[in-house]
Amino acid sequence: MDFQDSLRRYFGTEDVDMLTPDALVAGLERMRVDFGLERDSGRRFGLWTLMYMLGDAPDLDTAFADPADRDAARDFMDMVDQAD
Repeated sequence: MDFQDSLRRYFGTEDVDMLTPDALVAGLERMRVDFGLERDSGRRFGLWTLMYMLGDAPDLDTAFADPADRDAARDFMDMVDQAD
């Protein structure tokens, strides 16, 4: 999943700084729908990471049935937190 493609798909722009509050809400809603429908674990993880970075990721226990996916998500969260 390419970051720029995901931004274009869900938000209509590649520039996160240009998002209006309404565009952000609408794009996140589309992402939540796709996340709920997605069955490929890699694509699900990619959607979750983008939602996390935008402050709207579902809880790990809800998002990932596989413990390995939950661990990977925790590792991602730790990396993002350390980068801040």
